[in-house]
Amino acid sequence: MKTAFNRREALKLSVLGGLGLSFGRIPNSLIAMDKIQTRPIPSTGEALPVVGLGTWQTFDVGGSSEKRKVLTQVLSELHRFGGRVIDSSPMYASSERVVGDLTSNLTFQNELFYATKVWTSGKQAGIRQMETSVQKMRRKSMDLMQIHNLVDWKTHVKTLKTWKEEGKIKYWGITHYVDSSHSSLEKIIMSERPDFVQFNYSIRGRHAENSLFDTVEKYGVATLINQPYESGSLFRRVKGKSIPAWAKEYDINSWGQYFLKFILSNRNVTCVIPGTSKPHHMIDNMKAGLGRMPDQKSRNKMASYLKSI
Repeated sequence: MKTAFNRREALKLSVLGGLGLSFGRIPNSLIAMDKIQTRPIPSTGEALPVVGLGTWQTFDVGGSSEKRKVLTQVLSELHRFGGRVIDSSPMYASSERVVGDLTSNLTFQNELFYATKVWTSGKQAGIRQMETSVQKMRRKSMDLMQIHNLVDWKTHVKTLKTWKEEGKIKYWGITHYVDSSHSSLEKIIMSERPDFVQFNYSIRGRHAENSLFDTVEKYGVATLINQPYESGSLFRRVKGKSIPAWAKEYDINSWGQYFLKFILSNRNVTCVIPGTSKPHHMIDNMKAGLGRMPDQKSRNKMASYLKSI
């Protein structure tokens, strides 16, 4: 709740954020119907929208009908702006089942890109867990199956390659969320050639720029970016501060867009997956995928400005 409050405070500084706070869900008539940008998945060329949706904590709502109704609105906003990616995991408690239940009732359920993970040790345990995840998310096959935080990755990578050949999954990948794991991710990319790699990257957390981004570019691996808001600490840093006037040159109208556009202006970012359970936050996230992107000079300016406040 603390993170959500801080973001609400930041959104008050933008016009759309103010509307969202004053009137609840922002009326569709006030939102441009532009679709967000897409980037190709290197291994196939399939276009993927640059902003998606993470479900850690935000979709762990169990059977609450009230919370599920709001999350359905979140999914609708994702789709309305052209978003597709929904990332989950068996680690996220009820999130997989909630995603499956909610999307099964949506007319656009088959337009979405479903990603989840295997998070256990042992071949058979991994297979059982992945089969359960597919069932919970109500899919016949999974778009992307990832090895969560590299748990028993040498075992699971063999299964995932087989599943891809058999058509049970379309893509496979590896994930982590801390800087210290980046070298391990690079080594696996070089030896196993996954379709995707998911890792942490933000305007203040730029360790991946040291060499990980170079490696994904060299080996043609798509990237999913987690921790874009540094667990909400970025919003706490800018609480009560206005975005600089020059940020408007890149169609940045809120701090959330400021943080996400910095990430998306890195050409080796395929998709960023901030989590949210609030429709107006989903709208704000999606707007980061619209309009102009900062160039390298402006990226440096953005990072320096944030450091100075």
